[in-house]
Amino acid sequence: MISTSSLSPAELYLKACRQTGVVPVSYILRHFGDATLNLNYYGLGPRGAKALAILLKSHSVVTPLELKKNALQAEGAQYLLEMLRTNRRIQSLNLSSNMLGLKGATVISKMLSDNFYIKSINLSGNDFDDSAAKCLAEALKTDSAVKELDLSHNQFCNAGEDLGVMLANNISIKVLDLSWNGLRMPGAVALIAGLKVNSTLKELQLSHNGFGRTEAQSLAQALKLNHTLVLLDLSSNRVDDEAVKVICQGLATNKTLEVLKLSYNPIRKVGALTLLRTVKNNMKSALKDIDVFSVFVCEGFVELPEEILRSRPALCVQYSAVAYVTTNLAAPRIFKKFLEEQNKSVMDFFQALDKEGTMKVSTSAFRNAVKLQYSVLPE
Repeated sequence: MISTSSLSPAELYLKACRQTGVVPVSYILRHFGDATLNLNYYGLGPRGAKALAILLKSHSVVTPLELKKNALQAEGAQYLLEMLRTNRRIQSLNLSSNMLGLKGATVISKMLSDNFYIKSINLSGNDFDDSAAKCLAEALKTDSAVKELDLSHNQFCNAGEDLGVMLANNISIKVLDLSWNGLRMPGAVALIAGLKVNSTLKELQLSHNGFGRTEAQSLAQALKLNHTLVLLDLSSNRVDDEAVKVICQGLATNKTLEVLKLSYNPIRKVGALTLLRTVKNNMKSALKDIDVFSVFVCEGFVELPEEILRSRPALCVQYSAVAYVTTNLAAPRIFKKFLEEQNKSVMDFFQALDKEGTMKVSTSAFRNAVKLQYSVLPE
């Protein structure tokens, strides 16, 4: 047992390193007094975590503790758990990519069960499976401190039911990241069922999962009933035009969602138009940012945001358009300006082309006349 009564932080840490048989991390000695202790990628391992825990147990100067990719494993997490029982200053904890697995999830669950201080915890990339999710969800149902939770890049598949129950009961989480998992079908539907009754969540990250037509119906109902969610990220899922049509049933009445991300889904211009028309028709919609960046849209879609912007100048729509679409949209304005400069009317222009008085001018004749005579429109 190390006596800490008369030791400085540096002396205590060096003594802890000797006891645990690890090489001291010079960064800790140099930066221990900083507001944030960033130890990402230092490869501490379980014994290095033990030496750090001994230091932090006696000296509480750190608020955010960054420990990404340190191979802590469940053993290292256990040392941190024991430290956090007395250290009440640490409010943000990054344990991503530490090979925690199910045993580590059990340790973290114990930590969360007794938690009154940790407000942000990152558990991304820790090989958590459905059993780990069940364990964590059980602890988070009654946790009232954590506001930001990152569970991305794990191996959840059918964990949606447990996570959904957690969402239905938790009263503190505002940001939840479940991206890069395998949530789909019944599990995804069960997860969204929790969102329907949740009253605190503001941001839900679900990119790189398996949400598609089946899950869209549940999402639509959640968007009708939920009154707190402001950001929903469904990028890189299986949302197609039919799924968008269903989701729009919820967007038609939703008053709180501000950001909707749908890029890199199999959405075509029809789905994109349906989405934008729904937002246009819902006069109480709060949407400010719509991301369908990967969708190559038509002229009708490009014109619609301009129409909406007249009443909603804050709206931002991210999309892709091939060159001829933007060219065709710009051409009428350029042509009109040219005629005004020449003091000519549109009728004068067409009458010059319709020499036989047929009241008809072919598209090719019109374009050729503009290109050759006036050089207004490009090829």
